[in-house]
Amino acid sequence: MAWDLFLSTDYGLFSLFVIVFVLGMSVWFSLFFSKKIREDEKLSRK
Repeated sequence: MAWDLFLSTDYGLFSLFVIVFVLGMSVWFSLFFSKKIREDEKLSRK
């Protein structure tokens, strides 16, 4: 019943989109910030 509502209604699909989007943002931000930290460490060593 809950899965039917989650995958077949507008608000359920939007919730799924928001969950996937936020998880994707968290992965992107962690990769972005770790890249910037590594670049800053290289510049500070010189």
